Amino acid sequence: MPRHGSDIDRTAEWDDLRARYLRPRPDRPTSAARGVHHVALLSSDVERTIHFYQELLELPLTDLFENRDYAGSTHFFFDIGNGNALAFFDMPGLGLGPYAEVLGGLHHLAISVEPGRWGRLRAKLDAAGVATQHVDGSSLYFSGPDGERIELISDPLEEMYGRPIG
Repeated sequence: MPRHGSDIDRTAEWDDLRARYLRPRPDRPTSAARGVHHVALLSSDVERTIHFYQELLELPLTDLFENRDYAGSTHFFFDIGNGNALAFFDMPGLGLGPYAEVLGGLHHLAISVEPGRWGRLRAKLDAAGVATQHVDGSSLYFSGPDGERIELISDPLEEMYGRPIG
């Protein structure tokens, strides 16, 4: 079966975009950003989310407090390395629906892990019965407790599939 989209050729469009916008590394301006402070996702069950991310994926819980914008809502954070955080909110009483992929929404969150840890986490996910998809040798895709798509990637930061992206 052909790969989805294999009949679409956007090579000329991508070449044009690279020519117009992608500057060689020495010519790129410094980013206005310092990094990702946190990415915030929604949780339907705080304890289940903590168990999944801290116990299964080995991402330490770093803080938990009431959401300043919504009384009774929990705002909690996990360390994903290099000063970056993965945050969650529960929003009791809002009747939020299940995860859905929508334009402008989250497709997946890719978290870089050392190759040795990648293998250990893969084994833990398998043992816990979490369905995974292994792609291109370095990427492991799976769903979190609320359907959010996660990728564990063993490529280093600023690299993808053996080539620099930063």
